[in-house]
Amino acid sequence: MEPAATPTGFMRHIEACNNLHSPAGLIPFRIIGEQVGWLQPDLARWLAYRPQHFHFDASGVSLSAGLRGIARRDAALADAVKGLAKAGYLRVRDEPFDVRATPEGPVLARLDRGAIPAFGIQAQGVHLNGLVRRPDGLHIWLGFRSRTKAVAPGQWDNMVAGGTPAGLDAVETLAKEAGEEAGLPPEMVAQARPVARLSYNMQQPGGSGLRRDILHVFDLELPEDFTPTPHDDEVEHFQLWPAWQVLELVRDTDTVKFNVNLVLIDLFLREGLIDPAGQDGRELAMALRD
Repeated sequence: MEPAATPTGFMRHIEACNNLHSPAGLIPFRIIGEQVGWLQPDLARWLAYRPQHFHFDASGVSLSAGLRGIARRDAALADAVKGLAKAGYLRVRDEPFDVRATPEGPVLARLDRGAIPAFGIQAQGVHLNGLVRRPDGLHIWLGFRSRTKAVAPGQWDNMVAGGTPAGLDAVETLAKEAGEEAGLPPEMVAQARPVARLSYNMQQPGGSGLRRDILHVFDLELPEDFTPTPHDDEVEHFQLWPAWQVLELVRDTDTVKFNVNLVLIDLFLREGLIDPAGQDGRELAMALRD
C-alpha cells in the first residue's frame, strides 16, 4: 500500500472549478419571481429583442409572467434557445433539464442542456466511483472520454457520470447512465452507495456562461472479474488503475476532466490516501464543500 500523499497540486483543481468569486457584472434571471440563473450582459441584450417573452427591470431579466404553466414557459425558452444557437451563443443538445430556484425546489420550467450554462442555471448530475479492492490495495476504474466530445474530449472520467435530465432523480439517472455508458446490470448498480454531494460555480472560458453544478457521488465495490464495457459513444475505453496512480494523475496533470478531479479528491480523502486529519486534508475537505 502506498503511503498517504502530500496534496500538492490538488487545491488548484478545486479553485479552477470555483473561479466565480462574485456575480458582479452578471444579470439575475427569474421565473415567476424566483431567481434561477445569471446572464452574461451580451446574452441579456439579445433577449431584449424578445419582449413578448422576456421582461427587463431594475432587478434583472424575467420570463414573462403571462406565460402561465410549464408548457408555455418551456416553449418560450425553446424558441429563445433556437435563436441563440443560430446566433452562435450555444449548441443545442436536445436534452431537457429541469429548472429550479433551489436544488430541492419545484420545477419551474425545462431548458435544453446546451443552454444551461448560458443562462447560468444550476444543474445536477451523478458520478460513480467504480472500486476494486485487491490484496495490493484499492484500484479505480477510469473511463477515457471520446475525442469527439464537446466537453473535455480525450480526458479521463469516472467509470459512470452524467447530467440529470428532466423528470429523473439522482438514483434514476445513475441507473440510466450506468447501463448506457458502462454496461452495468441493474442489480449491480443497485449496490452503489451515495457518499457525497459536491458543488461548484465555474465561469466558463470566454464569458460563455456559468457551470453551477451539484454532483451526487456514489461508490460501487466491484468484483475483480468484472470489466465495464462502453455501450455508447461517450467513452472510448476503460482502464483499471491503482488508486495511488490515479492520485498522481490528479495531482500532477490536467488530463482528468475538471469536475471529476473534485470527485476523486473527495474519494482520496475518504479512503485516507490524503490524510483527512492533516491541515492540507482539512483545507481540501472544506474547499470541496464551500
